[in-house]
Amino acid sequence: MNALVQAASPDGAAVIGTAQQVADLVATFAFGVSGALLAVRKGYDFIGLSVLAFATAFGGGVIRDVIINKGVPVAFVDLQYVWVSLAAAVIIFVIDPPARLTNWPLNIADAVGLALFCVTGTLTAYRNGLAAVPSALLGILTAIGGGIIRDLLANRTPPVLRPDQDLYAVPAIIGATISALLLHFDSYNTLTGGAAFLVALSVRLLALRFHWHTTVAVAKTLRRPER
Repeated sequence: MNALVQAASPDGAAVIGTAQQVADLVATFAFGVSGALLAVRKGYDFIGLSVLAFATAFGGGVIRDVIINKGVPVAFVDLQYVWVSLAAAVIIFVIDPPARLTNWPLNIADAVGLALFCVTGTLTAYRNGLAAVPSALLGILTAIGGGIIRDLLANRTPPVLRPDQDLYAVPAIIGATISALLLHFDSYNTLTGGAAFLVALSVRLLALRFHWHTTVAVAKTLRRPER
């Protein structure tokens, strides 16, 4: 049974809904910051910076909402998401950090957005009637979709496609899988959802710190990736 669609406790469902919205807004801001920081690194003007911020913040969620046939994506219905994304763009534009100092802030902001969206994306799909497995898949898509769009717009190969990059999709897979299992077994609440977020975030940060990579699906002689 979908415990969030047919919640036994209206108050519990309301708490989860509020926590999800807060997490979504924080993730939107974090991804907006990561997009804006990449724009700074690329030397874009405010328009280009804003485009990357909005694309990163909205990309995965919009794709998810279209797939589950939710109607108009929430990013275009609730203006809070627009203002949060715009705030991220304006803050980075005003601060104007040196391009050489954007790497770690970009990675941290991206990790926070990735970890939050893999949980809330899974929850959103499950609340809209999907089973655990497709919900997890859409949670993963929500988490990595914005970053993929951001990198393509900035003429970069997305890290999720590059074996020489630190683990990117794997933390989202772990976080979404944990969330889907919690939902399937009626064990999802703000604490367990928060734990799923922390696990995904920790894996991503550890991957950045210790440079954990996946294996290459080609012969060793072709191991050097194209750039």
